[in-house]
Amino acid sequence: MNVAEVFKQFDNTLKVSLATRTTISARHDRIVRILNTKFRQSTNNIGNTLYVGSYGRGTAIEGISDVDMLMILPYSVQKQYDSYYGNGQSALLQAVRSALLGTYPNTNIKGDGQIVQVNFSDGTTFEILPCFDNYNGSYDYPDSNDGGSWKQTYPKAEIEAFRKMNADCNSNLYPLCRMARAWKYSNNVSLKSCLLDLFAYRFLSGWRHKDESYLYYDFMMRDYFEYLEDIPSTQYSWFMVGSNRLYTDYSSFQYKAKLAYNKTLEAIAYQDANHDWSAHNKWREVFGTSFPQV
Repeated sequence: MNVAEVFKQFDNTLKVSLATRTTISARHDRIVRILNTKFRQSTNNIGNTLYVGSYGRGTAIEGISDVDMLMILPYSVQKQYDSYYGNGQSALLQAVRSALLGTYPNTNIKGDGQIVQVNFSDGTTFEILPCFDNYNGSYDYPDSNDGGSWKQTYPKAEIEAFRKMNADCNSNLYPLCRMARAWKYSNNVSLKSCLLDLFAYRFLSGWRHKDESYLYYDFMMRDYFEYLEDIPSTQYSWFMVGSNRLYTDYSSFQYKAKLAYNKTLEAIAYQDANHDWSAHNKWREVFGTSFPQV
């Protein structure tokens, strides 16, 4: 196989499978029905919800363990819990947790901080953010820390920013994000996955081959790792595109990015010399066993 065929196969391998998507959808719909019944007296299993995080952005890979979702509740519920004497935000999280425990009595469900976490026995976790829709595209959500408060998030703007960039660069953004995740997981890179997505977005916005095909993916990965290596080690915070949400991460990832960059140079050199077996093995050192064998 040539470079384009190999990287296309690699990308297809990384995509969340139909079986996984079906399981996620079934669990999501059941959670939505429970909470719509509790807070809206409706058995609707598709309304008032939004996938967010990597699954919502379209950058998740097969084996995804965390599914993030918004659960949009009526404004009257926010008003009710805002009037609590004490931490109404914590009380709201506990109300969501209690509603879910009625259906999942044997499942580990936590309500703490800002989310309700449902931990299924197969290792998949749903992180549910109860929230309230605002007119400007933002959502208020509860933060039970430090006595409780309401904060805002703009997930639709973030998702739309990634969708637009993916369209502007010949659908290369999502595959780059997926491949960066494969590198992260196979090399124990502790950097938050959302930041890998952000760095992919920023990298592609200035990469001169951003609208090329899979034929350029070896160069794309080489240059992306070089981009990661050059991020200042003294920078720990970044604003996400679209949402402008601040993410802080003190992980040191530049050295592992440098190692990956050097391995891509070796892999490309092997390709140029028609040493396909050696090239594939070098790519597998970068991405793990999900990368195709010869």
